[in-house]
This record gives sequence, structure tokens and C-alpha cells, in this order.
Amino acid sequence: MRLWVAAIFFLVGCAPQTLTVGTPVRQAVLGSDSLIMDDAARLPVRAWRAEKPRAIILGVHGFNDYSRAFDMPGPWFADRGITFYAYDQRGFGKAPAHGKWAGADILTDDLRTAIALLKDRHPHTPLFVLGTSMGGAVTLAAIGEGSLPVDGVVLVAPAVWGWSTLNPLYRSTLWLAAHTAPAYTLTGEGLERWPSDNIDMLRALSRDPLVIKETRIDAIYGLVDLMEKAYLSIEHIAPPALLLYGDKDEIVPRGPVDDIRRRFRNALTTRDYPDGWHMLLRDLQREDVWQDIDSWISDLGGGAVPD
Repeated sequence: MRLWVAAIFFLVGCAPQTLTVGTPVRQAVLGSDSLIMDDAARLPVRAWRAEKPRAIILGVHGFNDYSRAFDMPGPWFADRGITFYAYDQRGFGKAPAHGKWAGADILTDDLRTAIALLKDRHPHTPLFVLGTSMGGAVTLAAIGEGSLPVDGVVLVAPAVWGWSTLNPLYRSTLWLAAHTAPAYTLTGEGLERWPSDNIDMLRALSRDPLVIKETRIDAIYGLVDLMEKAYLSIEHIAPPALLLYGDKDEIVPRGPVDDIRRRFRNALTTRDYPDGWHMLLRDLQREDVWQDIDSWISDLGGGAVPD
């Protein structure tokens, strides 16, 4: 009995950690280069502004990445009349607590705040959320908690590989690791999985100090929790959605992605790219993907400059 009690206390003491967010101390604001949240946390923002925007895109980056993920598509969309914003999510880039997992609730709350601030700044311009990989999971999880006041969502290789679809061996191993060695880090070396065919871009990421190379176990555990929320939220999706997936994706399996396609109840447009990898917005055929997003936005009313 004593051994079991000691084991329980050990597991509790080593439980996965998430960020603690302070109580609100101010009203959230969107500055020229950052989102200042109501707890005073500063989330850096990048913006590629169109002279007379016909639509707004809010980019939500993937796991271990940050707002630089949109450095390629951002200027392209701005040149075509679509202003593109992106922010560093907590735990990533230059946002607070680099490398720590913020928790699904905090990430979705921050997305809701960012949307509200952009709606205030551009009240008469259609607004679209574009979530890539983990950013797609954050977007889906936020919608699952309640409707988002946006005109549509773009899901680029959305991360929906949650507990429901995870191999039982992986699931139990991850749970045990997260509850015994939550701060232990993994690098992914030796997995022989490629996220893109754009080798120059991948080399640049490997040199970028803000891209996380060593990932805490409890961050992976938290990501799977988030992906599970995203996977289960599909029936609640109300805004029109565009789902993009590459046939060569070695990061997010096709099975869960195909499953959420089948469970969509509202307007869903899908595009598959035979030569596409996980980083569709940065692959060698990226402009084909950008063109598809632009056409879809135009079809939904983002094709004309508002008066």
C-alpha cells in the first residue's frame, strides 16, 4: 500500500505542466507589432498590409514554429489586396515562456481575442482565419467551444491526430512519459520524416533560434490533447471551411484528416495536392496553394474592395 501511495504522489508531482496566466489587468489591444493581452502578455505580430484590403487573413502557426511561418504567403496576399496578420502563440517564437506548453484553453482564448481586435480594426472587411497544422487544431478547438465571428476558416494540414486516433501503444507510452519525465526533451532526429520538399527553407528553419528544436514531453502531451479537442469539434463548425492536404504529408496522417472531412456538417471545400507535403504554404508548389486560397476567399465575398 505504501508503495502505491508513493507512486501516486510521484506521478502527481511529475504531471504535465502548463502555463499559468495571470488575472486580467487591462483591456487587450492590437498594437503596430504586438497583441497585448488582458493579462499584459505581449504576443508579437507580423502584418503584411494591402493598400485597400478586400479581405483580412489571420494566420495561426504550427507547433514549434512562430509567425515567421507566413513570411512567404503574407506579401503575396498583400500584393493581391488581402491584408495578412500573424502572431506568435504563447510558448512559441518571442511570445512568453518559449518552449513551455500554454494549454488548449489559453491558445483558443488568445485566438478569440485576436479575432475580436481585428474585427474592431477592420469592421467592414471579411475576416478569415488560416490555421496551419497545430494552428488548424487551435482554430477547430476554438470553434468547438463556441462560434467564431469570422467569414471562413482555412485549415492547412490540420493537426487532428488526437487520443481517439492515436495508436494505443503510442497513447500509453506518451501518457507514462508525460507523467514521469514531463521536462524531458525530444529532437525528432532519426525519425526520417520530411515536412517539406523545400530544402532551402528547411535549412533556414534549422538555423532559426526561435524555431524549437528540442520539444518537452509535456508539450507533446498537450498537443495531443489539443488535437483531440479539434478532432471532436467538427460537428460544431459553422463558418465555411477550406481544407488543404498534401498527399506526401509525413507529419499528419491521412486517416484522421479524411475522417473529419466525412464528419463536416456545413460547407466544406477540400483540395488535395499530389506533390504536396506538410508545409503546403512553403513547399515548392506553394503558389498553387496560395492561388486556391485566394480563389476560395474571392468566391465567399472577399473579391472586391469594400467601399
